[in-house]
Amino acid sequence: MNLSNLKPAAGATKSSKRIGRGEGSGKGGTSTKGHKGQKSRSGYSKKVGFEGGQMPLQRRVPKFGFKPLKRVEYKAINLETLQELADTQKLTKIDTEVLLNAGLITKKHLVKILGKGALTSKLEVEAHAFSKTAEQAIITAGGTAVKL
Repeated sequence: MNLSNLKPAAGATKSSKRIGRGEGSGKGGTSTKGHKGQKSRSGYSKKVGFEGGQMPLQRRVPKFGFKPLKRVEYKAINLETLQELADTQKLTKIDTEVLLNAGLITKKHLVKILGKGALTSKLEVEAHAFSKTAEQAIITAGGTAVKL
């Protein structure tokens, strides 16, 4: 240990100068806030999206369309995916539990079966919704489509 590597104890020195504590402190007067204006006043807080009086972006951008409040979102799964799943796992019944274990959906998803691809296996499929073509293809293959 020598004089070149001495350091004060932790917490013994203050990191920044206190502002607004009189002229003698060197940071009195306007207290680093400049002269006048909104930002120099006490209680000032910048509002989210405020652009200095200019029309804010969220009010300038045109809004259009309609977003229904009670829209039901489905996780779409095609017939080709069901056929592939049935072939690899040798299944005759496919429900949400099977799809969950396969990693195709999560617990919060509602499932809709769509008609892309061909179905050759006789399957009992349980889902929340079916497209007309998917339901027809399942019945044609000799299976059943059960709505939850």
